[in-house]
Amino acid sequence: MAHECIFIVDDEKLIRWSIRENLEAEGYAVREAESGRKLFAALAEQEPDLLLLDHRLPDITGMEILEKIRKQAPEIAVVMMTAFGSVESAVHAMKLGAADYLTKPVNNRELSLVIRKALEAGKLRREVRRLRNERRAAHGSINVISESRAMREIMELLERIIASPAATTILLEGESGTGKNLIAKAIHYNSQRSEQPFVTITCSAITETLLESELFGHERGAFTDAKVQKKGLLEMADHGTAFMDEIGEMTPGLQAKMLRFLEDKVFRRVGGTTDIVVDVRIIAATNRDLAQAVKEGRFRDDLYYRLKVIPVRLPALRERREDIPLLAQQWVDHFNLEFHKSTRGFSPAALDVMSRYHWPGNVRELKNLVERIMILHSEDVVDVQDLPKPVREGRPAEDFRGVVPVGEMTLEEMEKHAIGEALERTGQNQVRAAKMLGISRDTLRYRVKKFGLADHESVSPLSES
Repeated sequence: MAHECIFIVDDEKLIRWSIRENLEAEGYAVREAESGRKLFAALAEQEPDLLLLDHRLPDITGMEILEKIRKQAPEIAVVMMTAFGSVESAVHAMKLGAADYLTKPVNNRELSLVIRKALEAGKLRREVRRLRNERRAAHGSINVISESRAMREIMELLERIIASPAATTILLEGESGTGKNLIAKAIHYNSQRSEQPFVTITCSAITETLLESELFGHERGAFTDAKVQKKGLLEMADHGTAFMDEIGEMTPGLQAKMLRFLEDKVFRRVGGTTDIVVDVRIIAATNRDLAQAVKEGRFRDDLYYRLKVIPVRLPALRERREDIPLLAQQWVDHFNLEFHKSTRGFSPAALDVMSRYHWPGNVRELKNLVERIMILHSEDVVDVQDLPKPVREGRPAEDFRGVVPVGEMTLEEMEKHAIGEALERTGQNQVRAAKMLGISRDTLRYRVKKFGLADHESVSPLSES
């Protein structure tokens, strides 16, 4: 039996009675109103799932009611009814948001089908809204917990960016694990584009040819495997946000094409001849020093300056040590809920040790540490002896052995070293190594090839054991 509530709004009592008998027999809860005034009085008491609305009422037209309903209660499905049907009025009603349009006398079977269809569409709209609200709640908070001056200044800058309707390009810079992905989502889901797509593009995960196709799409027959036309990610992000992660890894050829796109917001699919115009906010991110890459000729200077219209540098965790206790407690509270625990937090001595640790993996490493402790720990308070040995001793995380002082390695050497150690630690399992490093499997495979870690290339990336 159905449980949805339907309001019948018609000034003819016999029509209301006939429709009500049919709908109540199908299990719907039904209320009646013979005028617009009585309808709005009923709406103040109860919001129905659907309105069956007559086009002509004594005090107001059905179209006027439809316009008000769409503004005040957009989740209510509206089916218009009229004895004076015309194509023009039907089209007008649909443009105003009516789910359907019926001509009286209404056929009961047709009415039942139309109502079921309209209610299903309403359920879908409510589910989409619910998911969007959940997504916004999960990713949208810009109220980052912080006592550090550097982070407070960044939050103030982001608030100004979010308030602006301009689709200004933003460049997020900072080490891996500093939260660039979370900041990008916070910008999007708090902006006027929050109802539109948020598309992530990892520029290092695939080859230049495939990345071009992923970015711009391709026409059928553009290359051997192009059996159908495909929209690119930039096209799919139209009116929304494209988050371009690891943009420092983009090849010179693609850098030139990306520059042209940023200048005009126009591109062509691979193999295409038609210009496609999109309205996309670009948020780029890198853990590389792009200014140095420009000096070394590895990154175009014009693209660099086009990307950094608003540069945002996220500080490493060791640069904001005063935030470590706050972040640690935040993750304790989070995992208490997830794991159904009641851990109160870290002891002052443990927090002191954690505050002196270098945190090469930044906020991501801190989160992983708290999660691991919360899984294994059973006491109310986490003390010094509960911390991993590398943290207690102030050396890099235990996942990466063979420690080499940071000052004696370049950033690229550190990355190669970490990947090699992760693969060794996981018995050459790329899935687990990628998870340990906090990167995607495709990114890991790209790095393995880039650094010439030939011994690991033969390892099956699909192995889970």
